[in-house]
Amino acid sequence: MSTDQETNGATGAPLATKSKVLETGASLVQGICAHLNAFHVYAHEPHRCVEANHYCTHLNEDVRQCLIYDTPSPNARLIGVEYMISPALFNTLDATERKLWHSHVYEVKSGMLIMPAPASMPDAAWEVAETKEMEDVVGLYGKTYHFWQVDRGDKLPLGEAVLMGSLTGDGQVGEGLGRMWKERDERFGVSSEGKKGKREGIEAPVVHK
Repeated sequence: MSTDQETNGATGAPLATKSKVLETGASLVQGICAHLNAFHVYAHEPHRCVEANHYCTHLNEDVRQCLIYDTPSPNARLIGVEYMISPALFNTLDATERKLWHSHVYEVKSGMLIMPAPASMPDAAWEVAETKEMEDVVGLYGKTYHFWQVDRGDKLPLGEAVLMGSLTGDGQVGEGLGRMWKERDERFGVSSEGKKGKREGIEAPVVHK
C-alpha cells in the first residue's frame, strides 16, 4: 500500500484487480463495491450500540468511504459515514488523530461483520468472496460519525455528529446486543458462529494505537 501516491483526490494506490472484481457482486445491490453489516458502539456511551449497514466505495486501494444506513431497505435513513484506511496510512497519523479510529479485528474474527449476499448470488460462491473480503477488512482502521441516533427514537438527525467505535472483545457483548445480533443473523439468514469458524485462518494483525 502506498502513502506517497494520490488517486481520486486522496492518498493511496489505484485499485487492484481483486478489488475491482469484488465490486461486481455488490453492484447488483446498490451500485457500490460492498454492503457490510455490523454494529457500532457510541464512543461516549459504549453500552449503546446500533446496527449499521455500510454501502462502501473504494476511493483507491488505501481508502474506502461508506454511507451508513439503519436498514438495507429502500426507505432507509442515512445515519452516518465511515472512512476506512490501510495500516500504512494509519501509521502516518499522530497520536491524537489515531484515537478517533477503530480496528475491525473483532468484527471480522467474531463473524459479526457480514457482507449480505445479493439474491442472485449462490451462497457458497458468496461465502468465499465474503471471506476474501474479510481478509482485507481485518487490517483496516475506521473513522465513523453518526448524525442520526435512531436507536433512541429520534425522528430527525438531531444535535452534533457523534464519534462511533467498534466492539473489541466478547466482554462487550451484553444481553441487549446479543439479542440484536441474533435477530440480525436470522433476518439475513446467516450464522455468525459459522462465519467465525470459516475465518479462523484469517490472521489477526497487531492493532496499532
